[in-house]
Amino acid sequence: MNSRILFLLTATACLPCGAEDWPTYQHDSARSAITGEKLGSRLTEAWVYRPKRPPHIAWPGAAKWDGWAKIYGLKDRMIFDRVFHVAIVGDSVYFGSSSEDKIICLDTATGKTRWKFYTEGPVRLAPTVAGGKLYAGCDDGLVYCLNATDGILEWKYRPGPGNRRIPGNERMISMWPVRTSVLVRDGVAFCGAGVFPWEGVYLCALDTGSGKELWKTGMKSLPAQGYLLASSTRLYVTTGRERPVVFDSKTGRKLYQVTGGGGGTYALVTGDMLVYGPGKTGEMSVYKSNRKDQLASFKGNQMIVTPKVSYLMTDTRLAALDRSRYLVLHEKRSSLNTRKGKVTGQLKKLGKNSSSSAGKKLRAELGSLNLEIDKLTGSMKKCFNWQVPSEYPHSMILTRDKVFAGGKGRVAGFETRKGKIAWKAEVRGNAYGLAAASGRLYVSTDDGSIYCFTAPGGGKEAR
Repeated sequence: MNSRILFLLTATACLPCGAEDWPTYQHDSARSAITGEKLGSRLTEAWVYRPKRPPHIAWPGAAKWDGWAKIYGLKDRMIFDRVFHVAIVGDSVYFGSSSEDKIICLDTATGKTRWKFYTEGPVRLAPTVAGGKLYAGCDDGLVYCLNATDGILEWKYRPGPGNRRIPGNERMISMWPVRTSVLVRDGVAFCGAGVFPWEGVYLCALDTGSGKELWKTGMKSLPAQGYLLASSTRLYVTTGRERPVVFDSKTGRKLYQVTGGGGGTYALVTGDMLVYGPGKTGEMSVYKSNRKDQLASFKGNQMIVTPKVSYLMTDTRLAALDRSRYLVLHEKRSSLNTRKGKVTGQLKKLGKNSSSSAGKKLRAELGSLNLEIDKLTGSMKKCFNWQVPSEYPHSMILTRDKVFAGGKGRVAGFETRKGKIAWKAEVRGNAYGLAAASGRLYVSTDDGSIYCFTAPGGGKEAR
């Protein structure tokens, strides 16, 4: 495990307590993937929703290699619409379809369709449900606000300057498709539209009740693609294969674009840090939320951070790191490294007199410092509570007592205490989407299926 991942542990996160809903992608506007739900170890398949057609992704995948940079085995950075990601509120499951141009609501108990709302283009990202309303963007260039109970249109808004249509993904889509999520926070809905910078890319803030535009700003030279993220004062915009751009959420003023990293549409905000990726090589980049310079990077697909433990997922392993213990050791090592720098500086100042008694004393101290630093570094490497081989590299969420992870044709629940697999099940396709709410686990796969697992009892396949 790359030791640079330990930078992530200076972040803080609040573990939701008793949360039952999953109202947006990865649970919340920080994309924490954490819920207070406690799911048992005897989950059984309750129902499966099978669509008429699988997801029609916007981008067909990564190239095989980058000849200019001589990078092979490139990671796919455009990963926002590989499955039908769900939002769950109360007794309803909501998702958008990129293949059937509609927003769908299912019954959580049976998987039966409650209502459908047809759009004029693919709906590629999970909707957000807040205050009894559903918000979603579409390739037809519109943001839709629906009544979450019956799917009736409340209002719609067009971020782009017009209704021009062009061929795209074997469809006629807007010149300014909405390919960000609609993020809702404190009565404001944020969205982005446009993937062709030379035609204009727009970021907007809307009043959730009326759809009235609060502010609108342009993004020069970059598209807006992927799930938006937010902290109390900042809006983070993923830009497809490029690096995220940070805006003031109150005014829409651009603050900066982060530097370094290889781009991608996966991101999360945890405490005062932004993490995004996967870059070309499956590398996550770490930033202080108030700085544009990269702090660290690490190999991996996804990360979840809690106040005490960080969970790390790579292509082959799943691990839990004792964050509290690590922070104590990290503080001690930082103090020693500071002292080491001062001693080294003093030795340099002595120059030719470094063999004097003062120089010998400094060299002896430097040797002791190096030994202690090495000892602490070794102890820090032992801060992993557990590391286990894993065949579940596609997705990960954290419930109160388990880490659930998805892989090819399978999904599993790992005990948070020891990493032991407590539950597993087979699914059809690659499990790129996970969610948990009201005692149920939802798994979305790339053939379009949505599985619901719950306590024994089950149900029939839904259509």
